[in-house]
Amino acid sequence: MPFVPVETPKCPACGKSVYAAEERVAGGYKFHKTCFKCSMCNKALDSTNCTEHEKELFCKNCHGRKYGPKGYGFGGGAGCLSMDTGSHLNREFVPPKIPPKAPDGLGCPRCGIYVYAAEQMLARGKGYHRRCFKCVQCNKTLDSTLHCDGPDKDIYCRGCYAQKFGARGYGHIGISSLGLMSDIKDCEWQSEMAPKASIINVEQIQAPLGEGCPRCGGVVFAAEQVLSKGRKWHRKCFKCRDCTKTLDSIIACDGPDDEVYCKTCYGKKWGPHGYGFACGSSFLQTDGITEENLGAERPFVAPDTTSIMAPDGEGCPRCGGVVFAAELQLSKGKMWHKKCFNCARCTRPLDSVLACDGPDDNVYCKLCYAKLYGPKGFGYGHTPTLVSTNYEYTPSCWGTIDRNGQKSENGCPRCGFMVFAAEQMKSKNNVVWHKLCFYCMECRKYLDSTNLNDGPDGGIYCRSCYGKFYGPKGVGYGIGAGTLTMA
Repeated sequence: MPFVPVETPKCPACGKSVYAAEERVAGGYKFHKTCFKCSMCNKALDSTNCTEHEKELFCKNCHGRKYGPKGYGFGGGAGCLSMDTGSHLNREFVPPKIPPKAPDGLGCPRCGIYVYAAEQMLARGKGYHRRCFKCVQCNKTLDSTLHCDGPDKDIYCRGCYAQKFGARGYGHIGISSLGLMSDIKDCEWQSEMAPKASIINVEQIQAPLGEGCPRCGGVVFAAEQVLSKGRKWHRKCFKCRDCTKTLDSIIACDGPDDEVYCKTCYGKKWGPHGYGFACGSSFLQTDGITEENLGAERPFVAPDTTSIMAPDGEGCPRCGGVVFAAELQLSKGKMWHKKCFNCARCTRPLDSVLACDGPDDNVYCKLCYAKLYGPKGFGYGHTPTLVSTNYEYTPSCWGTIDRNGQKSENGCPRCGFMVFAAEQMKSKNNVVWHKLCFYCMECRKYLDSTNLNDGPDGGIYCRSCYGKFYGPKGVGYGIGAGTLTMA
C-alpha cells in the first residue's frame, strides 16, 4: 500500500498549509498567524475582536461597516447617520518599487543599490545599507565596533573572522567560542589565505649537557621559554611528569627529583600521608603507597622523639624526650612535642583551641574531657539524652564536695554552706545559691536566668511549677485555653 501523507488544512487567506505551531482558529477555519488580520483595515486580530464572514476575517468595526445595519441610529455612535460601507478601505495591492541598481563600484557592495546618507554604514571606505551590514558567514547584524574586514573584501563578525583567518593550533581560541579550536574544526575552517604552520620538533637542536630544556634537552629560545627554579623549559615540555597536565607559574610545583608536577600529583607523591591528610579531614589516604616506599621516597625521615631523653620533669610529659623550639607545644606551662600533643583517649591531634587539661596531668580533646570529667545527669551531654539517672554531679576522681564543714549565715539557702565565686548563682532577689543547688524545689529541674521564678516562700521554681502553685486558677487558665484547673 503506497504511503499517503496526512492532509493539512489550508489557510483561507493564502491557500497554503497550516501547521499546529502557527495556526489561529476562527469560524471553524484555521489561519496562519500572519494571515490572522482584518481584510479591510489590515489590523492584527485576536480571539476577542475577530469576526469571520464567508472565510474572511474582519475586526468588529469593519464588520459593522460592511455587514451591519445602516441608517439613523447606527454607525459610529448613538444618533449617528452613517452609510459607510468601508469601500475606501478596499485598496488594491501595489507591489513595492524596486530601486534601480547603481553603476559598478558606486552602490552597496552587498546588493548593488544606491546608498543614501541616512542609511549608510561605512566599511573599507564603502557605504553599506544598514540592513545589508551583516556578517557574510553567520548573517549577524554588525556595527562599527563588531565588524572585521576580511582579505576577501567582505565583512565578518569577530568570531567568524577568527575561525576563518585567525591563528591556528593549541592555545588559540576563537572569540565568542567555548573552547580550544580542535584539529577537526581547524581543518574545516582552514582557508588558502591563512598561514600554514608545521609542527615544530623541539628536540631537533640539542643543547650542551645541563644547559637545555630539562625534559627534552633541546635549546630553549626566548619566545618559548618558561622559567622554573631558574631553569628554562620549552612551553611544550612544561607539563606534569605524572599526569602530563599543562602547567603555569601558579600550579607548578618543583619536586625534589628536579621534575615539575601539578599540585595534585605533588601532594600524592611528596605530601604528608595518613590520618587527616589528602582528600578531606579525617580521611585516610595513602594512594596505594606502603610505608617502606614513603620512607624511601621522602626527602626527610620521621623523627624519634625518645632518642634524646630529658631529665625527670623537664621533658615531654608523654614520652619524656627533650622538646626543641621547632616542635614545641605549650599546655599549663608544660612543653609537649607536636607529635605527642594528642588526646590521651582517642589520640586525636590537638591544638591550642581543642586541648583540655585533665586533672591527671594529661591532655584531652573537648569531647573526651566532657565524657570523663564533665557534669553528669539529665540535661548534660548530648541533649536531650539521659546520661545518668543518679545525682552524682561531680567526677569521682576529684572527690565529693565536703558538706560537713561549718555553715554560714549568708550561705546557700538550700544547704546552708558558704558559696564561693566560682560556683555561685544569683536569683532575682539577689540571693546567692550553689550551682548544684540551683534547681526547682518541686521537680528538681536545673534553672538559669531564662526560666527562674522566685516563689513567695523564698524558694525557686521553674515556670510550670510556679504556675501550678502560685499562678491564676479557674476557667481559661492551666494547660490550654478554656481549661478548668484548680491544681
